[in-house]
Amino acid sequence: MELPPPSTIPSLPQETQLRVLDTLFEPSPELHQLMIPVLANQTFSSYTNLIDAAQLNEGAEEQAEKLRTLNAEYEEKFPGLRFVTFVNGRSRDVIMVEMRQRIDRGDVEKEIDETIQGMCDIAKDRARKLQSRI
Repeated sequence: MELPPPSTIPSLPQETQLRVLDTLFEPSPELHQLMIPVLANQTFSSYTNLIDAAQLNEGAEEQAEKLRTLNAEYEEKFPGLRFVTFVNGRSRDVIMVEMRQRIDRGDVEKEIDETIQGMCDIAKDRARKLQSRI
């Protein structure tokens, strides 16, 4: 397979994204699961950057457990709310720091405002992406 320009990866069909991974690495369903959200939401200036992203996500299982724990703590702190933030290519580590700060702040009114802002940011990003496909 000839590799497409790395900057085009987020706009490619998922099947093509996975073929790129399989070309760079050995085929691996575990790597696919780990990298699907990264490939869909992050732009790469080079294949070196993409490979580095795979390496950074290697510890994702441990991070996923920490994220589940933080999420449970968040929902206990703010009953009825779900943690919402506009990820926009930010790493799990950065998201977990934000979540920890918001839990520690403990301000329900501010949390509601941030949740609404996050939902609006996500909606604007989706609208922008959908319009660019037309």
